[in-house]
Amino acid sequence: MDISFNPQASISLLAVLLAAGLTFWTLYRIKAGKTYQLREIAGLKAIEEAIGRATEMGRSILFTPGYGGDIQRPTTIASMSFLSAVAEKTARYDCRLIYPTHDPIIMATAQEIVSQQYTIAGHPERYNADDIHYLSSSQFAYAAGVEGEIMRERPASVFLLGTFEAEALIMAETAASVGAIQIAGTDSTIQLSFFIIACDYTLIGEELFAASGYLSGNPGALASIWAQDLMRILCGLFIVAGLLSVFLFPDSQWWKL
Repeated sequence: MDISFNPQASISLLAVLLAAGLTFWTLYRIKAGKTYQLREIAGLKAIEEAIGRATEMGRSILFTPGYGGDIQRPTTIASMSFLSAVAEKTARYDCRLIYPTHDPIIMATAQEIVSQQYTIAGHPERYNADDIHYLSSSQFAYAAGVEGEIMRERPASVFLLGTFEAEALIMAETAASVGAIQIAGTDSTIQLSFFIIACDYTLIGEELFAASGYLSGNPGALASIWAQDLMRILCGLFIVAGLLSVFLFPDSQWWKL
């Protein structure tokens, strides 16, 4: 087998090495005591308000990760950080948390997360495994099931965080019809427009992924966010430098490398 170095891939290799190096550097800096301040995100600050509202009204909270993803999807993993933060607060406030899903693996993972948070909060007796349940693997059967639960339970707060498809507007409009405060977030640009219109707070794109660092303060998550921000700055500078060089040195062919 002929193994040779491809010079055309050198830029990609350098970018990968630079990203990895920045991540390790930011992780080292954070562990050494350097603070990285994330900008405040309204949807994350509203978590306490949403749970407090449900507790005061004596009504439940409904949380769903959407139909579009499985446990390996980044958006589903990000939604689990939210679930962990929400479960810790519902355990302390003795507020019922309902979690319908379309995937048995997501259901089992969510049960483990919620159970652990209730135990950490010191109230394992408040955990009810039946409130975290599987509905259907059919998209609109799942959407209809969630819609039915919202109409029956009339939750005070609804969290729509994960990977959503055509069921997004159905759930959001149903939750709005019962007067629930809604916090939504997804990486789907199509469904974001529906969430922005129908929900009280919407996490747009990468705000959903940044939430894990924002909520947990985990050094690894914060280091990753910091490294991504630095990479964006470097990419912006590289683009500006490239444009200037093309205008100032039009005969240069460096960009073909």
